[in-house]
Amino acid sequence: MKMVFNPGDKPKFGANLVFAIQQLLAIMAATLVVPVIINSNEGLNAAGIQAGMSPAAALFGAGIGTFVYLLFTKFRSPVFLGSSFAFIGSMVAAFAGAVSSVALGYLGLIIGTVFAGLVYVIIAIIVKFAGVNWINKLMPAVVIGPTVAIIGLSLAGNAIGDLQKAPAGGHALIAVVCGLVTLVVTTIASTYGKKMAKLIPFIIGILAGYAVGAIFTVIGNVAGVDALKVIDFSSITALWADGITVNTFFTLPDFTFLTAFKGIGELNATYISSIAVAYIPVAFVVFAEHIADHKNISSIIEKDLLEEPGLHRTLLGDGVGSMVGAFFGGCPNTTYGESVACVAISGNASVFTIGTTAVLAILISFLAPFVAFVNSIPSCVMGGVCIALYGFIAVSGLKMIQKVDLEQNNNLFVVSTILICGIGGLTLTFGKVTLTSIACALILGILVNIILGKKKD
Repeated sequence: MKMVFNPGDKPKFGANLVFAIQQLLAIMAATLVVPVIINSNEGLNAAGIQAGMSPAAALFGAGIGTFVYLLFTKFRSPVFLGSSFAFIGSMVAAFAGAVSSVALGYLGLIIGTVFAGLVYVIIAIIVKFAGVNWINKLMPAVVIGPTVAIIGLSLAGNAIGDLQKAPAGGHALIAVVCGLVTLVVTTIASTYGKKMAKLIPFIIGILAGYAVGAIFTVIGNVAGVDALKVIDFSSITALWADGITVNTFFTLPDFTFLTAFKGIGELNATYISSIAVAYIPVAFVVFAEHIADHKNISSIIEKDLLEEPGLHRTLLGDGVGSMVGAFFGGCPNTTYGESVACVAISGNASVFTIGTTAVLAILISFLAPFVAFVNSIPSCVMGGVCIALYGFIAVSGLKMIQKVDLEQNNNLFVVSTILICGIGGLTLTFGKVTLTSIACALILGILVNIILGKKKD
């Protein structure tokens, strides 16, 4: 895949700002939805009080976490970090362990993320002295390729589910029309677009789908036909309900450190150990995804990021970035496949753009109208975008297998095991720890490769 902008390139200011907004739109929905899921769980603490995680704070945490990552990787790796879905169970467990207040729940989030980050730091130290050859032998293309593919394929259900969903209660068929308009316009802009249009297909697609959805919704409101209502404008109307004030434009995210340490006196060894058990095993699972995503982006930009800037630096950036982000109210972060796919499809791998995206994420978390607008983008529109994003992740993984000789039974069985276990949704639960389908597929693939790898040609 030929890059229009390589990692070290700096697009012009105006163009770079638009590229950064596109990256932000690609990752924002997933980043914001994690705290929403946490808040939707009942009984998050012993007092029966909701944790109240702030989506704006999660966006701030993702932005500052990404900037920390870029610092550790010497601004050479075009990767954005966002809220990790793998830690949802761990975060719920941290809040559930609170003794009496929301404050201790927040403190549990920070402590848990520190545990997860330390796992990355320890592995980074090992990699620094042992090198990455052992990882390449443990996870060659025959293992990593299908693993990357199932990262995309495992999200297919999410994309199609969103495609058929209208937040305002409209008919599924109308939602699908809006989503398909988004998808078609995105693909046309990416394929036939000239210059700037070719570099920002997702912005063009989202705006087109949103416009069609707005037209259907307005007609539905005027005609009184609920089936046509696709967009829920409540997040926008609520912002201006009490008139125009400073608070309707700027708002302070709910930073966890402002209240978290009020509960430090209630900490005990049992609580801390339960958080460690909930977070540390998941960190090893996300480490595998870290490897897969960095091998994927390496193949796209044709530069091995595990060698330069080095896996130890990417791990440190990911781990420390998560810790810093959690301090401000973010979730434990992970490398985002949506961001990788956006880089590949747009042909823009500029680290300068990723850095600008991080800065925008931080600034926009204070900007109420933009957050309200993003919240109003209907699921069906994002579903249309995600069909392209998730599909591209899957195709990127399959491209890695092209050079693998599948005429050899040992390679055939490794790929088959990973694909079927991953797509089939194999998960294993040990107490409060759940190994995701991707983690299970990767572990089984590694084991089968080790067992069959001794076969002589």
